[in-house]
Amino acid sequence: MNAVSPPTTTVEVWADIVCSWCYVGKRHLERALSALPDAERVDLRWRSFELDPTIAPDAGSADEELARRRGLTLAEARTMHEETERMGAEIGIRFDFARARRGNTFNAHRVLHMAQAEGRQIGMMGRLLAAYFSEGEPIGDPAALARVAGGAGLDPAAVEAMLESDAYAADVRGDEREAAALGISAVPFFVIDRRLGLAGAHPAETLRDAIEQARGA
Repeated sequence: MNAVSPPTTTVEVWADIVCSWCYVGKRHLERALSALPDAERVDLRWRSFELDPTIAPDAGSADEELARRRGLTLAEARTMHEETERMGAEIGIRFDFARARRGNTFNAHRVLHMAQAEGRQIGMMGRLLAAYFSEGEPIGDPAALARVAGGAGLDPAAVEAMLESDAYAADVRGDEREAAALGISAVPFFVIDRRLGLAGAHPAETLRDAIEQARGA
């Protein structure tokens, strides 16, 4: 008689590519999964959430965008971002907000859905976050997205063609409607097996315990 395989645990994370706390939450989740003896049983899925759906494709540097949004001077915005940069360095994330090019992330989320269809979503999320926060890639520029996607194993020409169509737009909007239905108003937001939800970039130990709790529910 064949042994019955244990069930898979589904971890869904609503996040945005320009959300620094989402990057931190991703790093904590990676550490939580590495602490599980059966991490291969976890099905991780990144879900779409736009912090600002109305922002222009190119909104300047992250420092400039924060200054405009909060009514700060550029120096004040730089000081706030320097604190986040220090915090990121402590957990191995290189934030460079002076270099980061803020912009609309709708197309980036479409690329994430394309990557999911090709079994490359987890690597793609990592590339998009690093490209935006560390490498100065303009997140709202289709050519930049195609270039970044090529680094995660997708065909850049296919990505460019996809972005010229409306492919995966419905998938992004579907994720956003589902977030609203679940009462998600801020990210990152972790949903485990649709049994347990956690808002915020929790430490790895908290995320690991939540996964184990959901499994035993």
